Amino acid sequence: MKKRSLIAGIAALPMALSGACLADQFVIAHSSVNISENEIREAYLGEKQFASGVKLVLVDNAALQDLFLARVLRMGASKYDTAWIKKSFAPSVRPGDAETIEFVRRTPGAIGYVAASKPPTGVNVISKF
Repeated sequence: MKKRSLIAGIAALPMALSGACLADQFVIAHSSVNISENEIREAYLGEKQFASGVKLVLVDNAALQDLFLARVLRMGASKYDTAWIKKSFAPSVRPGDAETIEFVRRTPGAIGYVAASKPPTGVNVISKF
């Protein structure tokens, strides 16, 4: 019995460590975007297409999408995908944080979300989730 509990404890170690080392998650925007924390949900559901006269360009971060959907939009991936099928446009997808940050920095109107140990520079940080 002791051997089994030791193996279970070792198996759980990576999961415990990853939880302790998780970075913060931020919704970020290009400097041209003036959007409130409350408007993020509307934008990511395609209900808000402009902010302060600037056309919004949404980007999903594939590495963080499930967490963003659960925490910010309070929905699963299938419901999110279904919501976008009915629209004439959809968010682009970047594979990770670095690509998302770079896209948002270079694209007027862009909004994205990333995980980082501190808020990214060169973008507006809209919220922490």
